[in-house]
Amino acid sequence: MAPSNQVLDGGWGWAIVVASFMAQLLAYGSPQSVGVLYPEWLHAFQEGKGMTAWVGSLVAGVGLIASPVCSACVDNFGARPVTIFSGVMVAGGLMLSAFAPNVQFLIFSYGIVVGLGCGLVYAATLTITCQYFDKRRGLALGIVTTGTSVGAFIYATAQNELIVLYGLDGCLLIIGAVALNLMACAGFMRPLNMPGYYLKQKAALERNTEEQLFEKPQLDDLKITTGSSATTPDKNLMVKELLITIDAKDLAIQTEKKKGSFLAGFAIMKVIKKKQQAYSRYMHSMYEILQDQAMVAFCIAVFLFSLGAFPPVLFIEDVAQSEGLIEEVSVIPLVSIGAIATCMGKLVLGVLVDIRWINSIYLYAFTMFAGGVALLLIPITKTYVGLQILSAVLGFFSGNWSLTSYITTKIVGLDRLTQAHGILMFFGGFGIMLGPPVVGWFFDWTQSYDLAFYFSGSCVVLGAFILFLLTLPCWNRKHSETDRPDVHYTSNCDKVASVA
Repeated sequence: MAPSNQVLDGGWGWAIVVASFMAQLLAYGSPQSVGVLYPEWLHAFQEGKGMTAWVGSLVAGVGLIASPVCSACVDNFGARPVTIFSGVMVAGGLMLSAFAPNVQFLIFSYGIVVGLGCGLVYAATLTITCQYFDKRRGLALGIVTTGTSVGAFIYATAQNELIVLYGLDGCLLIIGAVALNLMACAGFMRPLNMPGYYLKQKAALERNTEEQLFEKPQLDDLKITTGSSATTPDKNLMVKELLITIDAKDLAIQTEKKKGSFLAGFAIMKVIKKKQQAYSRYMHSMYEILQDQAMVAFCIAVFLFSLGAFPPVLFIEDVAQSEGLIEEVSVIPLVSIGAIATCMGKLVLGVLVDIRWINSIYLYAFTMFAGGVALLLIPITKTYVGLQILSAVLGFFSGNWSLTSYITTKIVGLDRLTQAHGILMFFGGFGIMLGPPVVGWFFDWTQSYDLAFYFSGSCVVLGAFILFLLTLPCWNRKHSETDRPDVHYTSNCDKVASVA
């Protein structure tokens, strides 16, 4: 089941792109347009802006913070079962939110349950898309991640109309029922590689059938069980395969338990020791990822961008109403304008990043800088048309989320993508979770959004400068002797430097 050149960049991969696009649309449609629900919750529960903002911040941040766990679930069980389970979580959380008696219950049902379901969908769709595409990976990821933006555009208007027709509770019940279609999207996600859980089951089955033929199987021979599905048999075993091999060895050692309790106890201790070594290697590989200067700079940049750029999605409608620029939510809300601009940004940036002479890290830094400038201009904008323009600009450059998987693959390689992307999304989710409550507290303190958006814009601009400075070619030349051979971004930086 190893991927081949004929499988990649076409064929069933485009079916994966369509299914992943629809999965992200259904999962992220309501959370990305939560700004429409935010004024309704303020009116219904009469809580402060800082407390109510936790609902919108958690639904976007919890799933990203739990990305390492979500990535581990995708590695072990595959994208299809994870997407089915996430459909149950997203739909159940939305329906449960319709019966929320207070904001605290809403924080759990909408913020945590729906947020974790979205995190599982995000990890599953991005992982399986990266597996099916190589040369066109940037375009494929751009198309897939536009699902969140298209969903936000559709759901922002749809939720506004459903609230008018059926009330807030009826709106949440209807969109929860629509989210059940995530299970249908999961049916198209055919795996290229057998997930870890099934490899363990296969090893156990083969051990049971071969136990009668081999009185004492050699432990080294069991590596063939897992090596048959490895994509690179000539390289060293990856951490996941190492853990599976140890489980297979564990099954083989259990055949010796009949010979004596002393030998059985010794075998168990030996297996425990080897598993501890495997998990220590897993933690050491995560430590090595964080030793890369470019990866650390990228994590800091994503944290600061998430901290500053996400609050407008939640607060932009309330900003317009607080400033008296509009009496109520318009027919096309500001959230919808930002969402459709984000959709265009993801597609354009996804195409640009596939161009050989464009450096993806510097492109991301530029989008951060432009988005930070747009945030700094929001407090001095006194017209609704100006807010519409700034929402579109900020939304377009917020499409840089489609570049995260591409840049992570360039920095650490495809073999460590799930680990590194989980770490990166942890930083991004932490920033998203903190951003809206901080902005809400600023408003509760000053009764104005001005200081809050100055803070947000400064964070985003600072992150752009940190990412740009820490990835300059001079750092690569200085540490060229200690760089790992699987890091490919050095040559790209040199090309960009020569063009400049």
